[in-house]
Amino acid sequence: MFQITLERLQTTACEPYDYLIVGAGFAGSVIAERLAAGAGKRVLLIDRRDHVGGNAYDHLDAAGVMVHRYGPHIFHTNAQRIVDYLSRFTQWRVYEHRVLAQVDGHLLPIPINLDTLNGLFGLSMNEAEAETFLAQRAEPVSMIRTSEDVVINQIGRELYEKFFQGYTRKQWGLDPSQLDKSVTARVPTRTNRDDRYFTDSLQMMPLHGYTALFERMLDQPGIEVLLGVDFTTVRERSRFRHVIFCGPIDEYFGFCLGRLPYRSLRFAHETLPQSQFQPVAVVNYPDPTVPYTRITEYKHLTGQVHPMTSISYEFPCAEGDPYYPIPRKANAELYQRYKALADATPGVTFLGRLGTYKYYNMDQVVGQALALYQRIEQATLAEEQVSVAAGK
Repeated sequence: MFQITLERLQTTACEPYDYLIVGAGFAGSVIAERLAAGAGKRVLLIDRRDHVGGNAYDHLDAAGVMVHRYGPHIFHTNAQRIVDYLSRFTQWRVYEHRVLAQVDGHLLPIPINLDTLNGLFGLSMNEAEAETFLAQRAEPVSMIRTSEDVVINQIGRELYEKFFQGYTRKQWGLDPSQLDKSVTARVPTRTNRDDRYFTDSLQMMPLHGYTALFERMLDQPGIEVLLGVDFTTVRERSRFRHVIFCGPIDEYFGFCLGRLPYRSLRFAHETLPQSQFQPVAVVNYPDPTVPYTRITEYKHLTGQVHPMTSISYEFPCAEGDPYYPIPRKANAELYQRYKALADATPGVTFLGRLGTYKYYNMDQVVGQALALYQRIEQATLAEEQVSVAAGK
C-alpha cells in the first residue's frame, strides 16, 4: 500500500488523477483496486480516519489481542463471486456466528429457535409443538407496516417485549412501532435447533484480519492512499477527473436539504486477565434497564489463542460517526431528494452505505462496488468504439 502525505500531494506537479475516491472502507477500496488493477487508472484514495478498512478495521490492542475497533464484523454471503474476488487478498477461517441473548436470567439463542423457547418457558417441545406454540401466541396484524407489526404478527407480544422491543429502542432510539418493517424482518424465528445467526451458504472470517485484507487489496500500482485528511482539503489541493464519494451524500452537498438521520455507536473496550469471558462472540442485552445492547468477545471471531481476552460494550447513540441509516419513510424521501441532486451533478458518483443511504452488509457493498466498476468498464469500451468509428 503506497501511502502519501498531504505535503507530497501539494508539492507534486503531475497529471490529474483519473479518480479521487473518498472513503477507504469496502466500497472505496474495492473500486480503487478494480480501477487501478483492472483498468490501469491512476487513483487517489483518501479517508479522514488514520487507517484503511472503514468500520471493518481491526488491530492488536495493547495486550496483543486482535479486536475490531468499531464492533464485530462477520463476513457472510451467498455469492461465490464475492468470495472469489476477496480471496485474491486473503485466506479464510471458517466461522459460523452464534449469538445469545440475556433474558430473564437465561442465556438463550437469538434468533429465537426451539432451544430458546424450551429454555425460556421450561418446556421440552419438539419442532411441531413449537410451531403450534408460536401460532397460538401470534397476534395477526392485518396491515404490516412497522417493525412491531412484523414481530407481533409472527410470535405475539410477550416474546416481542422480551427479545425485541427493548433492544430495538436502544439500538435505534425509537420504538419498533416507529420503524420500517425491514428492521425486524431481518431477524427470523425458527422452530428447529438451528442456532446460527446467519444462514448464508458462505460464512467465514479473513484469516489474518480485515486490515491485512485491505492492505493487500490496495497494494496495487496506480493507487496512492492519503489518510487523516478531509475531502474538502484534498478537493482544494489536487486535480482529478472524477470523484467517487463513499461518505454521507448529504455531507457532500453541505446538508443543503437537511441532515439525513443516522444512528451511531460508542464502544467501551476492556482487556481481561482470563482466556474467555463468554461462551460466544456476541451476547445481546434486550433489557431496557441495561445501557448497552451487546458485549462482543473478539477471540471467538478471530480464533486467536491468547492467555488474555478483550471485550467491547456497545452503546448506540444519536451523535458520532454515522453507522446505520435510520429506516423511516421521511428519511427515505429526503434521500431521494439528495439522489436527484446527485444525478444532476456531473463528475461525481456516490457509492456504499453512506453514499446511497442503505443498510448494506459487507458482501452487498463489495457487490455494489464491483457492479459500478463493470458499468465504468462498459462505458469506457463504448466510448472507445465510438472513437474508433469516428476515426474511420
